[in-house]
Amino acid sequence: MLALICQMKTAASAKCVQKLHKVWKHFQPVRCLSNMQTNESFLTTPIFYVNAVPHIGHLYSAVVGDAAHRWQCICGAKQAIFSTGTDEHGLKVQQAAEAAKLPPLQFCNEVSQKFKYLFDANDIAYTDYVRTTEDRHNRAVNHIWKKLYDGGYIYQGEYEGWYSTADEAFLSNQEVHDVTVDGGNVQKVSIETGNPVEWTSEKNYMFRLSQMGPQLLEWLHTNPEAVRPSKFYAITKKYIEEGLQDLSVSRQRERLKWGIPVPDDPSQTIYVWLDALVNYLTVGGYPDKQHVWPAIHIVGKDILRFHAIYWPSFLMAAGLQPPASVICHSHWTMNNYKMSKSRGNVVDPLDRTHRYTSDGLRYFLLREGTLHSDGDYNDDRLVNTLNADLGDTLGNLLSRVTAKSINPQQVFPQFHSDLFPLQPSSSSSTVVRALQEDYDLIECVQRLPDTVNVHYRNFEFHKALEAIMTCLRSTNGFVNRHQPWTLAKNPHEKPWLDTTNHVTMETLRVCGILLQPVIPKMADKLLNRLGIGKDERTWVYLESFKTYHGKAGGYDGRPLGNSGGILFKKIKQID
Repeated sequence: MLALICQMKTAASAKCVQKLHKVWKHFQPVRCLSNMQTNESFLTTPIFYVNAVPHIGHLYSAVVGDAAHRWQCICGAKQAIFSTGTDEHGLKVQQAAEAAKLPPLQFCNEVSQKFKYLFDANDIAYTDYVRTTEDRHNRAVNHIWKKLYDGGYIYQGEYEGWYSTADEAFLSNQEVHDVTVDGGNVQKVSIETGNPVEWTSEKNYMFRLSQMGPQLLEWLHTNPEAVRPSKFYAITKKYIEEGLQDLSVSRQRERLKWGIPVPDDPSQTIYVWLDALVNYLTVGGYPDKQHVWPAIHIVGKDILRFHAIYWPSFLMAAGLQPPASVICHSHWTMNNYKMSKSRGNVVDPLDRTHRYTSDGLRYFLLREGTLHSDGDYNDDRLVNTLNADLGDTLGNLLSRVTAKSINPQQVFPQFHSDLFPLQPSSSSSTVVRALQEDYDLIECVQRLPDTVNVHYRNFEFHKALEAIMTCLRSTNGFVNRHQPWTLAKNPHEKPWLDTTNHVTMETLRVCGILLQPVIPKMADKLLNRLGIGKDERTWVYLESFKTYHGKAGGYDGRPLGNSGGILFKKIKQID
């Protein structure tokens, strides 16, 4: 088991976190180095609540996780776990099932299938789709409850305070305020989410969260990447420093029947968030064998507290390592307004998948979405972005260089180093054709993998895609400068025609490999057209322009693959 098991007593907990820090470096995301070594990777999305159908924010979390997972695999991770799934217990689900006049499990089955269908339609390559109604998860929850109870971290007490059913969250007086609702009535709501709260008083089980502040601060201090980006790290730290209160971790069974009963106390149901968070351990094989741990969690900002405070507290109290990192992203608006059913501006992600293709929707979400601020969904902007980047910049470039009019032999053309030497001054030949801008392009392509790798590992996909598109736009400029359609008319220009086509194809090959995490179908189609084998699409194949550098192993003379048609069919605006 990869997890470092620490026997955590209150006095020794700080030392335990220091121990954990020493081993964190072994569990960081794969670093894509030239002498790549195999490594493990464990990425998760949240598990999504089944009280309603999936929305664009759910898909965004899944696409971010999927792109990061695909990149880890490209970089050589041999034991890579990527999990998603559905959270199926709790009062909201119980009430939604009652409203639908369905038994809770049947209701969960139907909604969970909708999430799974959406993710499959968008090529989310999860390795595990976990549901909290599974037996394996029930066993994991029971086991960690007993660990926490036996360790003295769970005790019987009485909770009195505010509870938000919509958020499945207990709130303090400082976290609620009064608002005036329809009819002039005053309603207490959550300051963070705006959802109504109700005063609750009940006897249940409490978790000693108030004791976990020093361990949590030590976790943050010794692991600067514990919560990313820094904006959310600061929010987490401030929340802890303001003081933590013990947390209710059960509800009376008479109020909440749809959930996992507390071990040895059937009158209580385990709090939905403790239940749900354990799914990450379930996926890893807990309690039998923890295959890869700790994990990197990708979450929305509305559930940051649960993942950056409650979850590491539960883990450390149970003697397990806290998360390697919590990657927190912001939300999506629609035309700069918060999405809501009453406003009628909720985006149906499945409809947009069918309308714009899975690759198209994935590309837009990762091109426009950022971690630190809300993304704005706009159909016109989506169409313009896809047509410009995938149609004009990428697709048109492939069509140009593979057209039979300029590449009648349909091969990866030969590179002529006398026309394009390593340095202009290194050749006394008067036939050198390469310009300074052409050398700048070669340098841009050679730097690109390391640049993209840094951005992908930082979950800054928008920056990676901008770097790729900048390189592709420069390549289109290269083609415009040398005009292969004119060169093709003169047989004496064939060596330079082949060289310019070689540079263009090599750029497309590198960009195709780098784009696989974002647009997997389109990247596959592009690389197939260039004749690049399925086993030649990983990090080790991102060394470029071997012939230019006088090395063997280039692609000169390799037959191109069959044309699969237009790479990306431009989208017509819909009024």
